[in-house]
Amino acid sequence: MKASGAVTAARAARIELIGEILRAVEEFLIHAVKYVFPALRGETTRGVPTAYAAPPLNAQIVGSGDPPPVWPDPEGEVRGVGFEPLCKSVPRAARKDPVLYELLALVDALRDGRARERRIAERELSARVRKLLRG
Repeated sequence: MKASGAVTAARAARIELIGEILRAVEEFLIHAVKYVFPALRGETTRGVPTAYAAPPLNAQIVGSGDPPPVWPDPEGEVRGVGFEPLCKSVPRAARKDPVLYELLALVDALRDGRARERRIAERELSARVRKLLRG
């Protein structure tokens, strides 16, 4: 019985720690990512859409007609303004994992979006983190 109680207490402590980490990640993304990883734009290039031009924001925000932000990628299907990803492997990883793609695009909206785009991205990211917290 004591061993079972210790395991249960250890599991509860681990769950609480994971929750604290997720809350810290959420706070970092919403308030600090744009300072730690500032958005760097480049020339017009072929790439993978990001920020407001990618899911889920592209369903909520209508583009202005300007070239969209894209992660430079020779396999990309959209021409737009180059937007430096958090790391070079982002376009490839995003093509393989749609959920990761959406999260990275939301982070980019926080890094470089207009006020409305940032508010929507913040709401979307917070909802996803809270969903993780609920398990």
